[in-house]
Amino acid sequence: MVVGSGAPQRGSAAAAASMRRRKPSGASGGGASGGAAGSMLQFYTDDAPGLKISPNVVLVMSIGFIAFVAVLHVMGKLYFVK
Repeated sequence: MVVGSGAPQRGSAAAAASMRRRKPSGASGGGASGGAAGSMLQFYTDDAPGLKISPNVVLVMSIGFIAFVAVLHVMGKLYFVK
């Protein structure tokens, strides 16, 4: 144990009392991870600012970009062949 850490020793009455005073993790309403879930959920609400794109649109755009880069590579190979 570090001297002067300010925390009561593990197993002491003071440590047991501080454990009883703690709120349970589900009391905040944020789920199992506490505050992190509350801040993460704001990205998925209708009130969140920004562009609203469905996952299918993101998937199609990603595949289209990959195909476009592949076509550019093939065109570059064919164009520079002498």
